[in-house]
Amino acid sequence: MELTDSKKGNFLIINLVGRLDTSNYGELEKKLLTFIENGENHIVVDCSEMVYVSSSGLRVFLMALKKTTSTGGKLYLCALQENIREIFEIAGFTSIFTIFNTQEEAVK
Repeated sequence: MELTDSKKGNFLIINLVGRLDTSNYGELEKKLLTFIENGENHIVVDCSEMVYVSSSGLRVFLMALKKTTSTGGKLYLCALQENIREIFEIAGFTSIFTIFNTQEEAVK
């Protein structure tokens, strides 16, 4: 998994590329916690290039959502590929997360 970040208005944009699984979820978890602890509580995770997410990855998203929400922030997901969206639906996460089709829609 590759992870890049940038700012767009009030939002921190995190782009994920590749697989998010048991071998690398800790990297994303550490980055997200650091961002949130440093005051970044409006986050958009762009999943347009993420090809797989394991249950460990789902747990990281859930943890980040709880942390941002507890600080009055927001965590949005965008551009989920069909197979990723299906995993989120099966896990019941589509009713928990705010998911946008594009990054532009998420930051409006």
